[in-house]
Amino acid sequence: MKFYFHPEAEAEFDRSVKYYEQCQPGLGLEFAEEVYATMGRIVQYPAAWFALSKNSRRCLVNRFPYGVIYQIKSRALRIIAVAHLNRRPGYWKERL
Repeated sequence: MKFYFHPEAEAEFDRSVKYYEQCQPGLGLEFAEEVYATMGRIVQYPAAWFALSKNSRRCLVNRFPYGVIYQIKSRALRIIAVAHLNRRPGYWKERL
């Protein structure tokens, strides 16, 4: 199964990578690798992660306070948000 980003999810992911890279060189790449590893787990076991609603699920990112929020579609996974867990809970719901 493949995945694709909601445009706003892709933008927030890019912003987070840049933020971590500014904090410490190389940390942005480590963050990106952890997010992609999370997406790999989601692709392998799409129904295994915490259900937020009937159609939305969240898988936590290792080492960073983020969760990947996604929906299972017929042929692909739709990444709704790469959400910081301590900021604005539920902001991504408008993307559904």
